[in-house]
Amino acid sequence: MSGPVAGGVTPDGPPDEVLDAYGAEGRPVWMGGAWRVGDAVVKQVDFLPETVWRAEALSALPDSPEFRVARPVRARDGAWVAHGWEAARLVPGEPDVGRQDDVLRAGAAFHEAIAHLPRPAFLDVRDDPWSHGDRVAWEELPGPPGAARLLEPLVRARRPVDLPSQAVHGDLPGNVLFAPGLPPAIIDWPVYWRPPSWAAAVAVADALCWHDASPALAERWAHLPEWGQMLVRALIYRIVTHEALNGPEAWTPDQVAAYRPVVDLAVTHARPAAG
Repeated sequence: MSGPVAGGVTPDGPPDEVLDAYGAEGRPVWMGGAWRVGDAVVKQVDFLPETVWRAEALSALPDSPEFRVARPVRARDGAWVAHGWEAARLVPGEPDVGRQDDVLRAGAAFHEAIAHLPRPAFLDVRDDPWSHGDRVAWEELPGPPGAARLLEPLVRARRPVDLPSQAVHGDLPGNVLFAPGLPPAIIDWPVYWRPPSWAAAVAVADALCWHDASPALAERWAHLPEWGQMLVRALIYRIVTHEALNGPEAWTPDQVAAYRPVVDLAVTHARPAAG
């Protein structure tokens, strides 16, 4: 979410003082959200408490045969942040949003590995459109009245659930990298405290809305706890976040058309079983 690029213009690269702080050598190359400098990736910090918490968590995470992570890099002075920038080791691979099941399997393995982490205190104070959408989805805040009339059937279908929460990755599609002969790599971790099946539902909803996934994808993962309710909350989260970012007048016919069948699918999954 850092380093916004307006009109396709590449932002300014990291200052020399940042490169010096991390000992990064080489010509900075823009990667669309971060800069590659030699074998490191540097990016501006969005929210300092989250950056520090995430760096501590990832630096202590054991290696796994099922996934890789981009290991955070300390600055020369031992801090995780230098001059408003963070750094991590470059991990080989490219995203492939067509490999939805592989993305979900990597996410499940990652969530199992981080299930022991305590709830981060920064979640109580983080304030951005994504956090707002998440809180609305879980009935911690009221939702907007409009949202292109997409929210009404979802809100009607939502009911209470009783599932344990943990730290999860809230944006898996596009943030799982694949490289031949290597486990998938998890990058750019936005931290949420929700059931892992919600994180999977967000990935499935995104794949259905934007990455040409078949409805069969939702069926293949319907064994996850409270699947229909997680899909409902995933869509509320994405819809409210979109409106918080762009305003209620920003909905295009194509965006509404992308969401409508997925909303219907989620509502169908959320219906109580007959009998």
